[in-house]
Order: sequence, then C-alpha cells, then structure tokens
Amino acid sequence: MPRSTTRTRWRLGLATTALLAATALVPVPAHAETVTDYAVTVDPAAQGAQIDDTMYGVFFEDINRAADGGLYAELVQNRSFEYSAVDNRAYTPLTSWTVDGAAQVLDDAGRLNDRNRNYLSLGAGSAVTNAGYNTGVRVEQGKRYDFSVWARAASGSTLTVSLQDAGGVLATARAVAVRKGGWARYRATFTATRTSSEGRLTVASSAATALDMVSLFPRDTYRHEPNGLRKDLAEKIAALHPGFVRFPGGCLVNTGSMQDYSEASGWQRARSYQWKDTVGPVEERAVNSNFWGYNQSYGLGYYEYFRFAEDIGAMPLPVVPALVTGCGQNRAVVDDALLKRHIQDTLDLIEFANGPVTSPWGRKRAQMGHPAPFRLTHLEVGNEENLPAEFFARFAQFRAAVEAKYPDVTVVSNSGPDDSGQTFDTAWQLNRDAGVAMVDEHYYNSPQWFLQNNDRYDSYDRNGPKVFLGEYASQGNAFKNGLAEAAYMTGLERNADVVKLASYAPLFANEDYVQWRPDLVWFNNHASWNSANYEVQKLFMTNVGDRVVPSTATGTPSLHGPVTGAVGLSTWATSAAYDDVRVTGANGDTLLSDDFSGDASRWTHTGGGSWSLQDGQYVQTDTAAENTMVFAGDTAWHDYDLRVKATKKSGKEGFLVAFGVKDTGNYYWWNLGGWNNTRSAVEQAVDGGKSTLISKAGSVETGRAYDIDVKVRGRQVTLYLDGQEWGSFTDDKPAEPFRQVVTEDDRTGDLIVKVVNAQSTQARTAIDLGGARVASRARVTTLAAAPDAVNTETGTAVAPVTSTFTGVANRFTYTFPANSVTFLRIGQR
Repeated sequence: MPRSTTRTRWRLGLATTALLAATALVPVPAHAETVTDYAVTVDPAAQGAQIDDTMYGVFFEDINRAADGGLYAELVQNRSFEYSAVDNRAYTPLTSWTVDGAAQVLDDAGRLNDRNRNYLSLGAGSAVTNAGYNTGVRVEQGKRYDFSVWARAASGSTLTVSLQDAGGVLATARAVAVRKGGWARYRATFTATRTSSEGRLTVASSAATALDMVSLFPRDTYRHEPNGLRKDLAEKIAALHPGFVRFPGGCLVNTGSMQDYSEASGWQRARSYQWKDTVGPVEERAVNSNFWGYNQSYGLGYYEYFRFAEDIGAMPLPVVPALVTGCGQNRAVVDDALLKRHIQDTLDLIEFANGPVTSPWGRKRAQMGHPAPFRLTHLEVGNEENLPAEFFARFAQFRAAVEAKYPDVTVVSNSGPDDSGQTFDTAWQLNRDAGVAMVDEHYYNSPQWFLQNNDRYDSYDRNGPKVFLGEYASQGNAFKNGLAEAAYMTGLERNADVVKLASYAPLFANEDYVQWRPDLVWFNNHASWNSANYEVQKLFMTNVGDRVVPSTATGTPSLHGPVTGAVGLSTWATSAAYDDVRVTGANGDTLLSDDFSGDASRWTHTGGGSWSLQDGQYVQTDTAAENTMVFAGDTAWHDYDLRVKATKKSGKEGFLVAFGVKDTGNYYWWNLGGWNNTRSAVEQAVDGGKSTLISKAGSVETGRAYDIDVKVRGRQVTLYLDGQEWGSFTDDKPAEPFRQVVTEDDRTGDLIVKVVNAQSTQARTAIDLGGARVASRARVTTLAAAPDAVNTETGTAVAPVTSTFTGVANRFTYTFPANSVTFLRIGQR
C-alpha cells in the first residue's frame, strides 16, 4: 500500500470512533412525478471512452497481517522460530510459543539451511505449544488439517502432536516417528472433533530433537493448494472479479535495505521486498522484517501471487524496488552494482512469469508446478518516492532494460505520495517529458475531497501518460466514505480514456493486528466481513460496462460562506513553544491577544501531550505525543489575521498552527516541518479525515523562532512565514453530492445508469435517455444506509438490495433514496 507512516501519522493516530450500524434502507423508486430535483440527460449516439476489462482491480500488501495470519492459510505463528527484535521490539524467537521442559532456539551450523537460520532444540520429555493467531488456532468440526515438521534426532525420537483448547481435545493426537539422522520432513493429518477458535498445537518429544517449519494447514484451502490461501478471504477477492492484482506493496517495496539475504550482506533482516526471496520450497525462502512492525514468512510469495491472479482471471501487476526509499525514509541508494543487480532481478522476474521452460527462470516456474507462462503484461517500478529526480534517474534505467528485452511489457512509473504539491508536479513533468506509458497516483483524503474532485481527470492530457490510480480511500469504513468513493468513481469511469486502472487500498485488515485504517475487508481467525467500501467497489467492479455513454446532470445549488472558526496550536512527536498569539479582525479590532505572561485559561486542550507555561511561552513538552491541539476563540470568527511566534525545541517534526477550528475533527492547520521535518503543508480536517490543500518541501530549525501569519478572507487564505508569502489557497470547490455516469455493456446491450446520491434527502430525478429504444423494465441494485452505518462481524448494515423498476421509458422519473448508490440496468431493444 503504499504509503508513508509519517505522511499518514494523523490517520493512524486518530481515536477509534464507535459507529452505530444502521439498518439498510430498502429503496422505493417513484414513478412519474411532476417535480424533480435533478435531471440526467443521456446521449446514446455520442462516442464515449472505451473502458478496459482491467479498469478496476485490487492491491494486496502485507499490512494488518494480510498475509501471515490472513490470506496465507498457515495456522501456526512463527513456525520457523525466526521472529526477531528487528521485526518488533517485543519479539523473541519463541514469540507465540510456550515451552514445557527444556527448549532453546539455536542459530548455528546445525540449522535446516542457510536461509532458514533458526531452529528449535527440544529436550527429551519436553513440549512446545503454539498459540496461533488472534485467539488461537481455528479448527472446524469434521474438517481435516495437515501437520508437517522438519526434524532431526541423533538417536531417533517420537513426536506426539496434539490439538486442544481449554475445553479439551480438538483432534486425536498423532505419533510421528523421527528417524535417526539428518533433517527430514514428517507429516500427519488431523480431523477436528470439535469447532474452536482457541486451539493450541502442541509438539512433545520423547528424545532430544531439532525442529523447524512446524506447520498446520487446513486441507480446504482456496483451489486446494498445499501451500494455499485461506478460502473465505480468497473468495472475497474473487467475488470482486478484479481486472488486476497489484503486489506486494506499498511501503514493503521501497523501505529498508536493498541488499539480499546472504552472508555477504550480513543476513540483513529489514529489507525491501525482493521477489527471489519468495519462490522455491517454503523452507528455503528467506524471512524478512515487515515494514509494518512484524515478521513476514514469505510463505505467500510471488509464485502463489501469480497462481492466485490466474485463478481469479486477473492481470498480475508486480511492483519492484527502484532503489530510492520512501515512506519516511527518503534516501536514494547510490550503488551502481546494486542497481544493476536489481535491474537484472526485474528482467528475471519477467522471465519467471513469461519465459519458456527452457529458460532458467521459466524452468524454476515449471519445477514449482506451473509450466505454462503467467502472461505478465504490466510491471511497476517503485512506490511513492518522495525524491522525484533521484527516482526517475533510476526508473529510466529499469525502463530501458525492460523495453529492450521485453517490449510488450508496460513499465509503470509513479508520482509520489500525494495528489498534488511539488513532488507530484515534478514527478509528472519528468514522466511526461520521457513519454512514460503509465503513472501511478496515490492519495488518501477526506470524503469531502472526493466529493469536491470528481472532475480531477477531466483536464488531464488525453495524449499524455495514462493514469493508474493504485491506492485511494476516503479515510473511513462508514457508508459515508463509500458514498464519497462511489461519487468519485463515476468520474474515473467518465475519464476511462485517461484512468486505465484503479484499486482501493489497503485490501485486508486482521482486527487484532491493525496498522492502517480504513481497509476493504476485515477478518479474524474465524470470520471475515465486507466493509461498506467493499460493497461499493463490488457494485462498480461487477457492472463496469465496455464504453461510456456521454451524459450530463444538473447539480446541487451550493452556497459557500466564509471560512469560520477559532484558532489553535498543536505539535506532532515534537516539543514546541508558542508566544505572542494575536488575532485581529479585518477591521483591525483585536479578537485575541495572549503573550502568556499570565495564565493559559483561554486555551482549551483537546489533544494529547503536556502543555505548560514556561518563561512567558506556552510549551508542549511531550515528544512522543501526536496531535496535542489546544484552541482558543470563537467558532464563528471569520475574516481575521492570526499571528504567532513558534519555536521547535526538540523532536521529529515542527509545529502546527490551526485556524478555522470548529471542533476536534473540523479545522485547517498549517503543518510546518511535517513528515519527519521534510515538508510543510496546509491540511483540512473534515469529520476527522484530512486532505492536503497546498504542500511544499521544507524543514524547521530547532531553536529558531518563526513568525507565522495566516490571513483569512472569505474562503481565501494567505500564509506568511517570517514576513514572506509562503502560499495561498481558496477553498471554494463544491462538494457535489449528486453524481452519475452511464455505461453500456456490449455483451448484454444494457445501458447501466449509475447514480450516487450522497445526501440525506431523496433525489427525484428526470432521466432522458436521448431517444434510445429501451425495455420498460430495469434491474435495480441499490446500496442505501445511514451515513455512519458500518459493517461488522455480527451485523451487515450496508448490503445490496435488488429490485425491478417497471416505469422505464425514453423519458422517465426515478427517485434515488437518500444516501444511496443505485445502478439501473436498462435493456435496449
């Protein structure tokens, strides 16, 4: 996913809000009405953009335990005793294991192989028990589970393998005889006698025995692969009918060391995701420290990825490192030999995917069980690099090498971590100048941003690089987030000649191991459930159509008042001091003046951190706290100047000066020295979700006092730093709640009228099909719910409702429910 921990620190730090799930509203369409709120006019004779079959896809990154403990069906956690403090400071090689008797993890010449460094030495009469993921090892009554272990014993031994929970035995224990001698793999099968989500797997030994790769797999995996995928999670992806699967990242691709996992590199654990680590026998694959704070086994590697994409009929779209780190690391690797090795690895990846069995890597693919090629057509280099010039210099070398050997493979570039700003503009210019075929854009913004920017791609150059919207989401899993995304997707489809690929991100989240919100599918060790966003994505992905039928719609009258709100001060992982706060009205009247010579009674503390008066300054001293907001003044203030002196004392970032503050979730702030003190930006928070309005590179010096001046006039804001204009913006784009697009399905001939009504009133709409000869009945699919409705393990508040509408004519009226996404499939005669 790609993405930056520092860039999104506020997203990860937001307090979890409990949302009340609302019962889905069953739409009741209206027939002819005399008064309408909107009009949709369709021109079936006009030629709209063709929509590729690969328009919508999914992005899989191992974040939120999406692989181990998630899509990868292995039930044993830390099966090869490789967990390390490098992965997570709380980890040891025995994390998730308990020992009864004598056992120790060794890293010596007796290991299974060089790439599987650790193994367990289990004493005679001793046992180890694994706790699995979440609440334990999940088993279901009557189902079979395959146990395997690599073991060696100097004089032979017997392993007793059992499954139990607090209530007793879950399956009949198995005795596994370990022969005298070297490492060998041993197997057993269990049939569960009870269902439990709290199981424990125990392995006991009669004699001293070395163990590695202790594994328990459900027999019933997706497509029944022996190293397979968890069935319910894989089926949720398959049900979307995605056109592509992007893999494996995200920040996994462009963070950490770019070295390999070898003796020469010192067996580096925190590495970028490198495909050769992830193929071949699972016991010979490298392990790695996952960027998101845990270990990744690589049991789900590139071979499993290619197989899965093929199984669900999706185009594989792998991402390889560009040797420029991102996600807060922002370092260009200068090592020509290493760069050449990664370029060769990329060529080898294409050979692994597409090469004949007579080629070295095609032979490797065949040996793993797939002689036929995987038909790779697209490959992405890099992810969200925040150093565009350094990235592009390396990207150009990857691109040249791939195009020289594989001219039919499209090499995808990217535009950095944001939807706008200096990095974005520079990256796009480099891509345009070089004639790059496709550029990957990423952004995570508030629902309001998505409602405001439906026209984003209307003005893109039709002859320039195509867009791959590889990661986007509206910062929440409530239905209001899905509505905003649905409204935005109508704009993606309208611009299908420019936007060729799009995928929501991230895909999965294990509810007990969350590093990122929101996510498309949530799960634990025994259940999975679709978010409201998933239902929106599925509705669009299974009703795409083959071409856009041009259409227009009337809009919602929108009146903007001035930017209003109080003022605020905050920090993020930083200690800072503020002084001489002064707010004056446009007429010069003083609204607030505070030199902190007295007390701080006028300031309300809404965030974390520790504020106190020190030497006539208001100081926040906690360098770990995130969003320490204090605010003062009147939420009705408008047309004012805010002046303040700010000094960074210590910590990772700079300071945050807020204006237009309405409450803890609605405000603007000038974030000076954010993103690990690499960038400054104005961000707008709406209902807790943020969007970037203006952004520039820059840092803040520790100990230096800065003069900050924010002038608010109507909806225009101008910002001054030390007396010099830093930037300005006008926040006047309407958040249009009524959006639509019409497409045509070549196979059925259906017109698909897609309407989003993201407001709490119904929308009576006159629809003119422009002379098209149509059937009188339409198949209707509607998503309708309260804006704050969320889906959970136990309740589905947002789900599609299907119905039939019999009032279709060349001109007809339809009432779209409040807070709804509605698809009308209308047959043409």
